[in-house]
Amino acid sequence: MSKKNKTAISPTRDENYPEWYQQVIRAADLAENAPVRGCMIIKPWGYALWENMQASLDKDFKKTGHKNVYFPLFIPKSYFEKEAKHVDGFAKECAVVTHSRLEASSEGGLAPAGELDEPLIVRPTSETIIGEAFARWIQSYRDLPLLTNQWANVVRWEMRTRLFLRTSEFLWQEGHTAHATEEEAMAETKQMLDIYVNFVENMLAIPVIPGRKTESERFPGAEETLTFEAMMQDRKALQGGTSHFLGQKFAKASDITFMDKDGQEQYAWTTSWGVTTRMIGAMVMVHSDDNGLVLPPRIAPSQIVILPILKDDETKEKVLEYCESLKAELENKAFGDGFLNVEMDTRDLRGGEKLWHWIKHGIPMFLEIGPRDVDSNALVVGRRDKDPKERGPQSREEFLSTVVDQLEEMQQGLFDKAKAFQQEHTVRIDTKEEFYKFFTPKNKEKPEIHGGFALAHWNGSAEVEEQIKKDLKVTIRVIPNNSEAEEGKCVITGEPSKQRVVFAKAY
Repeated sequence: MSKKNKTAISPTRDENYPEWYQQVIRAADLAENAPVRGCMIIKPWGYALWENMQASLDKDFKKTGHKNVYFPLFIPKSYFEKEAKHVDGFAKECAVVTHSRLEASSEGGLAPAGELDEPLIVRPTSETIIGEAFARWIQSYRDLPLLTNQWANVVRWEMRTRLFLRTSEFLWQEGHTAHATEEEAMAETKQMLDIYVNFVENMLAIPVIPGRKTESERFPGAEETLTFEAMMQDRKALQGGTSHFLGQKFAKASDITFMDKDGQEQYAWTTSWGVTTRMIGAMVMVHSDDNGLVLPPRIAPSQIVILPILKDDETKEKVLEYCESLKAELENKAFGDGFLNVEMDTRDLRGGEKLWHWIKHGIPMFLEIGPRDVDSNALVVGRRDKDPKERGPQSREEFLSTVVDQLEEMQQGLFDKAKAFQQEHTVRIDTKEEFYKFFTPKNKEKPEIHGGFALAHWNGSAEVEEQIKKDLKVTIRVIPNNSEAEEGKCVITGEPSKQRVVFAKAY
């Protein structure tokens, strides 16, 4: 690679986008592959991101009346079989426990023993086991609405895995609620999607398109699935959180009934909704560059790192003292729902090595302070949303008075940049020829980066969906909420259509 194009991450996004993604995660110490195939170990910097996501969302959930619960990891197979579509949707992904212990075998080593009377499914989602509890907890309309959420891990046995985006085990939250009326349950479904969209756009700085899924793309057993889709830098879509209106299907399967105000027995109306650690992967792919991870300040584990330049023992004490006092002042500044988090890196490493460590970790702002800066009551400021060479001096007073504004400017700037990218690669398409051309790679050597979001008419046919998926590996990602009614013709069949939908290749 030439000196001109040298970057911290190799390969670059243009050279090999999938491998670039893996290398950004590795360089930022977010996670690594576990000894168990398809699973991951989330490292401290990566888990701190998840903790910040948890804290933000948990606060929003509790503001709307939801209470946290916890249910078992193991679900009896008979529970899972109560809702037919649910079984069909998850059967191929289920991990199953059939034995209770290991015993020494006659051939040496250990072998399964103690076969269970009933196999246990390792939780892929919890509708069925939570439904069994709801059936016991709910007796009267006075018990409704019942609003619960759990933070947990789930297992879905994946064949092709990728850190954060798709692993056999992952972390998530799953909300489960029961209501007296269809209208209340549908309002809950929409409310939770709004909470997700607000979180992703305002905390993660990721612009999204909210809407609903087609019937073939819905959660197994759901009457309606609401979701939001984001565009990655290779122009593929990534599904974010989902919010499901389950109607009365799961209530009937689990016998969740209540006595209404007139003394009549009714089935409850239920919902479920969730987001996962996949959102960390989305954030990596939307914002990061060829120098590594880029983090929006509001979600970053720390917003600032101070890098003391310790040249000799004679000036070391005054530099460290200056840095400590600056750190204390910064940590007293309000930011978001709390205060600024500030790191100070005093490791015995070369300055350039330390600087690039933090650039690759995506920290929003880095401050270099040496003896001359102390003497002039100043510091050198760098921002992760700019070229590392653009860092420059600021007086301490000026920096302290503007640091929060600078971080908010970065937050908004990341969103605006991602929004502009999304808009640039979202096109309206009206002919089949143009549609197929849009999703066909022009450069066979770099087939990953092409296409984008196609806004096109669709006749509502599952057969059309299947044809496009087979021909192009393209699916209908979402039927947008903000899409106005528009008479048109299906881009594939020419049959009448009343609305455009979003087609894209997806993770």
